[in-house]
Amino acid sequence: MAQAKKGKLNFRCPVCFQRDLDIDMFYDEEKKEYYCIRCCFHGDEETVRRWNELCKLKYGHYADRLDPIGEDDEPLSFHTYIAGEL
Repeated sequence: MAQAKKGKLNFRCPVCFQRDLDIDMFYDEEKKEYYCIRCCFHGDEETVRRWNELCKLKYGHYADRLDPIGEDDEPLSFHTYIAGEL
């Protein structure tokens, strides 16, 4: 989602983002915390950053491709996708 204005970086709501909703959080100057207008999530910048790091688990291998699967007891292996490669 594009940021509406220049300035401090907008954060995505991590709770909504885990449900595939791209919602920007608003900042409350008095409480010095971010809040989401769609769900009940709120927290300071450190909390929001920590929750957004957890969201990376969902898309961690987004640019990777699965190598051919071997035997049942072998771990999965990935390789980085290069354009034009299968």
